[in-house]
Amino acid sequence: MSETDLLPADGFRRYDESPDAHFYVQPRFVTHIDDPAIAAVSEIYRERLPGDGAILDLMSSWVSHLPAEVVYREVVGLGMNADELAANPRLTRWLVHDLNVNPRLPFGDQEFDAATICVSVQYLTQPITVFREVGRLLRPDAPLIITFSNRCFPTKAIDLWQRLGDVGHVQLVRRYFELAGNWASIETLDRSPADESDPLFAVIGHSSSPTLLTKSGR
Repeated sequence: MSETDLLPADGFRRYDESPDAHFYVQPRFVTHIDDPAIAAVSEIYRERLPGDGAILDLMSSWVSHLPAEVVYREVVGLGMNADELAANPRLTRWLVHDLNVNPRLPFGDQEFDAATICVSVQYLTQPITVFREVGRLLRPDAPLIITFSNRCFPTKAIDLWQRLGDVGHVQLVRRYFELAGNWASIETLDRSPADESDPLFAVIGHSSSPTLLTKSGR
Protein backbone atom coordinates (compact mmCIF):
# COMPACT_ATOMS: atom_id res chain seq x y z
CA MET A 1 0.00 0.00 0.00
CA SER A 2 1.46 3.35 -1.06
CA GLU A 3 1.27 6.83 0.42
CA THR A 4 -1.24 7.89 -2.22
CA ASP A 5 -3.57 5.03 -1.21
CA LEU A 6 -3.78 6.42 2.33
CA LEU A 7 -3.55 10.21 1.95
CA PRO A 8 -4.71 12.65 -0.78
CA ALA A 9 -3.54 11.36 -4.14
CA ASP A 10 -2.07 14.69 -5.18
CA GLY A 11 -0.60 15.50 -1.78
CA PHE A 12 2.94 14.34 -2.53
CA ARG A 13 3.46 16.36 -5.69
CA ARG A 14 6.03 19.16 -5.68
CA TYR A 15 6.24 22.29 -7.80
CA ASP A 16 9.74 21.20 -8.85
CA GLU A 17 9.73 17.52 -9.77
CA SER A 18 13.24 17.55 -11.22
CA PRO A 19 15.67 15.12 -9.53
CA ASP A 20 16.44 16.20 -5.98
CA ALA A 21 20.11 15.42 -6.60
CA HIS A 22 20.21 18.44 -8.93
CA PHE A 23 18.70 20.72 -6.27
CA TYR A 24 21.22 19.64 -3.64
CA VAL A 25 24.31 19.49 -5.85
CA GLN A 26 25.68 22.72 -4.35
CA PRO A 27 26.37 22.62 -0.60
CA ARG A 28 24.42 25.02 1.59
CA PHE A 29 26.42 25.85 4.70
CA VAL A 30 23.53 27.66 6.36
CA THR A 31 21.04 26.82 9.09
CA HIS A 32 17.35 26.64 8.26
CA ILE A 33 15.94 27.78 11.60
CA ASP A 34 17.13 30.51 13.94
CA ASP A 35 19.29 30.08 17.04
CA PRO A 36 16.48 29.82 19.64
CA ALA A 37 14.75 27.14 17.58
CA ILE A 38 18.07 25.30 17.16
CA ALA A 39 18.52 25.42 20.94
CA ALA A 40 15.04 23.89 21.31
CA VAL A 41 16.00 21.02 18.99
CA SER A 42 19.20 20.41 20.96
CA GLU A 43 17.26 20.35 24.23
CA ILE A 44 14.85 17.73 22.89
CA TYR A 45 17.83 15.63 21.82
CA ARG A 46 19.42 16.11 25.25
CA GLU A 47 16.24 14.82 26.87
CA ARG A 48 15.37 11.96 24.54
CA LEU A 49 18.48 10.55 22.84
CA PRO A 50 20.45 7.88 24.73
CA GLY A 51 23.82 9.37 25.59
CA ASP A 52 25.73 6.16 24.90
CA GLY A 53 23.69 5.19 21.86
CA ALA A 54 24.12 4.73 18.13
CA ILE A 55 22.19 7.55 16.45
CA LEU A 56 20.98 7.72 12.85
CA ASP A 57 20.74 11.31 11.60
CA LEU A 58 18.48 11.13 8.55
CA MET A 59 18.34 13.92 5.96
CA SER A 60 21.48 15.26 7.58
CA SER A 61 23.73 18.13 6.54
CA TRP A 62 26.78 19.98 7.90
CA VAL A 63 25.21 20.38 11.37
CA SER A 64 23.17 17.94 13.45
CA HIS A 65 22.18 20.18 16.41
CA LEU A 66 23.19 17.46 18.87
CA PRO A 67 24.05 18.75 22.36
CA ALA A 68 27.73 19.60 22.39
CA GLU A 69 28.48 18.00 25.75
CA VAL A 70 27.14 14.55 24.86
CA VAL A 71 29.44 12.01 23.21
CA TYR A 72 27.42 9.32 21.44
CA ARG A 73 28.80 5.90 20.65
CA GLU A 74 28.14 6.50 16.94
CA VAL A 75 26.35 9.09 14.81
CA VAL A 76 25.61 8.00 11.25
CA GLY A 77 24.51 10.68 8.81
CA LEU A 78 22.45 10.11 5.69
CA GLY A 79 21.92 13.10 3.41
CA MET A 80 22.01 14.55 -0.07
CA ASN A 81 25.30 16.46 -0.32
CA ALA A 82 28.69 14.88 0.28
CA ASP A 83 30.45 18.17 1.06
CA GLU A 84 27.92 19.04 3.76
CA LEU A 85 28.11 15.59 5.33
CA ALA A 86 31.91 15.56 5.26
CA ALA A 87 31.94 18.91 7.09
CA ASN A 88 29.70 17.69 9.93
CA PRO A 89 31.99 17.11 12.95
CA ARG A 90 29.41 15.00 14.82
CA LEU A 91 29.20 12.25 12.20
CA THR A 92 31.32 9.16 12.72
CA ARG A 93 30.31 7.92 9.26
CA TRP A 94 27.99 9.11 6.53
CA LEU A 95 26.56 8.30 3.11
CA VAL A 96 24.73 10.11 0.35
CA HIS A 97 21.30 8.60 -0.14
CA ASP A 98 18.16 10.04 -1.78
CA LEU A 99 15.15 8.81 0.21
CA ASN A 100 12.74 10.01 -2.48
CA VAL A 101 14.43 7.77 -5.05
CA ASN A 102 15.00 4.84 -2.69
CA PRO A 103 13.16 4.92 0.66
CA ARG A 104 14.75 1.61 1.70
CA LEU A 105 17.58 2.15 4.18
CA PRO A 106 20.90 0.29 3.81
CA PHE A 107 21.16 -0.81 7.44
CA GLY A 108 20.44 -3.96 9.39
CA ASP A 109 17.49 -4.69 11.65
CA GLN A 110 17.71 -3.08 15.12
CA GLU A 111 21.08 -1.48 14.33
CA PHE A 112 20.41 1.89 16.03
CA ASP A 113 19.28 3.22 19.40
CA ALA A 114 17.54 6.34 18.03
CA ALA A 115 16.99 8.32 14.85
CA THR A 116 16.33 11.96 13.99
CA ILE A 117 14.95 14.01 11.09
CA CYS A 118 15.41 17.73 11.63
CA VAL A 119 13.45 20.35 9.60
CA SER A 120 13.29 18.07 6.54
CA VAL A 121 10.26 15.79 6.86
CA GLN A 122 8.32 18.12 4.53
CA TYR A 123 10.44 16.99 1.57
CA LEU A 124 9.67 13.27 1.81
CA THR A 125 7.52 11.96 -1.03
CA GLN A 126 7.25 8.44 0.46
CA PRO A 127 7.20 9.20 4.19
CA ILE A 128 5.21 6.17 5.33
CA THR A 129 7.70 3.81 3.71
CA VAL A 130 10.61 5.75 5.23
CA PHE A 131 9.04 5.72 8.71
CA ARG A 132 8.40 1.99 8.44
CA GLU A 133 12.01 1.42 7.43
CA VAL A 134 13.31 3.45 10.35
CA GLY A 135 11.14 1.38 12.69
CA ARG A 136 12.80 -1.74 11.31
CA LEU A 137 16.34 -0.60 12.03
CA LEU A 138 15.70 0.78 15.53
CA ARG A 139 15.86 -1.37 18.64
CA PRO A 140 12.53 -1.89 20.48
CA ASP A 141 11.17 1.26 22.13
CA ALA A 142 13.87 3.43 20.51
CA PRO A 143 12.75 6.95 19.48
CA LEU A 144 12.46 8.57 16.09
CA ILE A 145 12.44 12.32 16.72
CA ILE A 146 10.95 14.48 13.96
CA THR A 147 11.44 18.24 14.47
CA PHE A 148 10.16 20.98 12.17
CA SER A 149 9.26 24.64 11.97
CA ASN A 150 7.29 26.66 9.43
CA ARG A 151 10.14 27.16 6.97
CA CYS A 152 10.78 25.18 3.80
CA PHE A 153 12.07 25.31 0.25
CA PRO A 154 8.62 25.78 -1.31
CA THR A 155 9.51 24.26 -4.67
CA LYS A 156 10.58 20.99 -3.02
CA ALA A 157 8.13 20.66 -0.12
CA ILE A 158 5.20 18.37 -0.87
CA ASP A 159 1.90 20.03 -1.73
CA LEU A 160 0.13 18.49 1.27
CA TRP A 161 2.59 20.16 3.66
CA GLN A 162 2.06 23.53 2.04
CA ARG A 163 -1.71 23.28 2.37
CA LEU A 164 -1.44 22.95 6.16
CA GLY A 165 -0.50 25.21 9.07
CA ASP A 166 1.43 24.36 12.21
CA VAL A 167 -1.32 22.26 13.80
CA GLY A 168 -1.88 20.40 10.53
CA HIS A 169 1.84 19.66 10.20
CA VAL A 170 1.88 18.06 13.66
CA GLN A 171 -1.21 15.98 12.83
CA LEU A 172 0.25 14.93 9.48
CA VAL A 173 3.55 13.70 10.94
CA ARG A 174 1.67 11.85 13.65
CA ARG A 175 -0.39 10.23 10.89
CA TYR A 176 2.81 9.09 9.15
CA PHE A 177 3.78 7.22 12.31
CA GLU A 178 0.33 5.68 12.64
CA LEU A 179 0.16 4.53 9.02
CA ALA A 180 3.68 3.08 9.08
CA GLY A 181 2.28 0.58 11.59
CA ASN A 182 5.39 -0.20 13.64
CA TRP A 183 5.37 2.68 16.12
CA ALA A 184 3.91 3.13 19.60
CA SER A 185 3.71 5.86 22.26
CA ILE A 186 3.54 8.66 19.69
CA GLU A 187 3.82 12.06 21.36
CA THR A 188 3.76 15.64 20.14
CA LEU A 189 5.65 18.62 21.55
CA ASP A 190 5.44 22.37 21.03
CA ARG A 191 8.85 23.75 21.99
CA SER A 192 8.44 27.08 20.23
CA PRO A 193 10.55 29.82 21.89
CA ALA A 194 8.53 32.46 23.69
CA ASP A 195 9.89 35.39 21.69
CA GLU A 196 9.62 36.24 17.98
CA SER A 197 11.78 33.28 16.99
CA ASP A 198 10.89 30.46 14.62
CA PRO A 199 8.32 28.03 16.03
CA LEU A 200 9.59 24.53 16.79
CA PHE A 201 7.50 21.36 16.97
CA ALA A 202 8.36 17.71 17.47
CA VAL A 203 6.59 14.42 16.93
CA ILE A 204 8.26 11.42 18.54
CA GLY A 205 7.43 7.77 17.99
CA HIS A 206 8.90 4.72 19.73
CA SER A 207 9.60 1.61 17.69
CA SER A 208 7.35 -1.35 18.39
CA SER A 209 9.00 -4.65 19.14
CA PRO A 210 8.32 -7.63 16.84
CA THR A 211 6.37 -9.18 19.73
CA LEU A 212 4.05 -6.18 19.95
CA LEU A 213 3.52 -6.17 16.21
CA THR A 214 2.62 -9.85 16.21
CA LYS A 215 0.13 -9.44 19.06
CA SER A 216 -1.49 -6.47 17.37
CA GLY A 217 -2.00 -8.48 14.20
CA ARG A 218 -0.09 -6.06 11.96
